[in-house]
Amino acid sequence: MVETPYGEGRMVIHKARRPLATLLVSHGAGNGIDSRDLLALDAALPAQGFTVVRFEQPWKVAGKRIASAPKTLDAGLTAAAGRLAAPTPLVVGGRSAGARSAARTAGALGAVGCLALAFPLHPPGKPEKSRIAELHDAGVPTLVVQGENDTMGRPEEFPEDVELSVVPGADHGFKVRASGPLSQDDALAVLVESTLEWLVREIVGARE
Repeated sequence: MVETPYGEGRMVIHKARRPLATLLVSHGAGNGIDSRDLLALDAALPAQGFTVVRFEQPWKVAGKRIASAPKTLDAGLTAAAGRLAAPTPLVVGGRSAGARSAARTAGALGAVGCLALAFPLHPPGKPEKSRIAELHDAGVPTLVVQGENDTMGRPEEFPEDVELSVVPGADHGFKVRASGPLSQDDALAVLVESTLEWLVREIVGARE
């Protein structure tokens, strides 16, 4: 367990044998660390040299249904990063609300990168309430992996200066329809492969 100013969080760590970097990710406002995207990364990246740490926020550990305020998410992620004391470069990330938190805290945590899965660019149906400033202010190399049909930010709504990987046919949870262009397994493979390529290029490559 991880002590935070707002209660106990929980970390699940899947170590790489010879880690090149550590990826610390948190979940969204409507789910936990067992979402399909976080599980896909956890299953695939350690074998490629990247330790994956999934952090469950205190509100979820406590069994609450509604996420706590953004500042509490940032405090939780900060506490988790402090508990890690990883000997390898740290990449922070997450999905949805977790992606926002990662972008807000990346600089203060000394992270070398930020992975934003299903970044909620705006509330559904309210594109005028953009959160793009959070991505721009991350201050570190950032990859956004976005579903083609994400109602909280379709790929074409992001500015050109955002590095973006698109998962065809996927929604905000990276779920795809049976009649879509990709199977569910293939959609998650796109997510994993684009993340791995970015990690190798931007995080490992930049340090060689």
